Amino acid sequence: MAGKPRLVGMNHVALEVGDLDEALAFYDRIFDVRLRSRIPGMAFIEMGDQFLALSEGRAQPRDDARHFGLVVDDKDAVRERLPDAGAEVLPGRGLDFRDPWGNHIQVVAYGDIQFTKPPELLDAMGLGDLEKSADAQAELQEKIAALRDTD
Repeated sequence: MAGKPRLVGMNHVALEVGDLDEALAFYDRIFDVRLRSRIPGMAFIEMGDQFLALSEGRAQPRDDARHFGLVVDDKDAVRERLPDAGAEVLPGRGLDFRDPWGNHIQVVAYGDIQFTKPPELLDAMGLGDLEKSADAQAELQEKIAALRDTD
């Protein structure tokens, strides 16, 4: 029997929304939305080697605790755009908001976390100038060392 499969990363997150056109307009008021593709009932927002899927037809109540972290190049710019977009900004030390369909999104800055994309992908996305903070670089190096020690 082979070893257990390893989790490698996240390909996408799917959010249920009421209306696709309204959802795309909402997210475009906050972010530079670029569509990867669209099919009846679904739209796929480009994030380089990942994507955010919007699925038309919300079937559940708003999410109070369940959330996902969305990595951005400019967290302050997101904070500025949320009120005009009609997002419900949530209290706390981070930057969390709910979209009009109750999806809970936590916003984190690329430079402040371990998450990385290859330089050639960042360049292709027009984000080649993004840099990691010293703390994030140290955290990433610690993580790499710890993973090497477990193999």
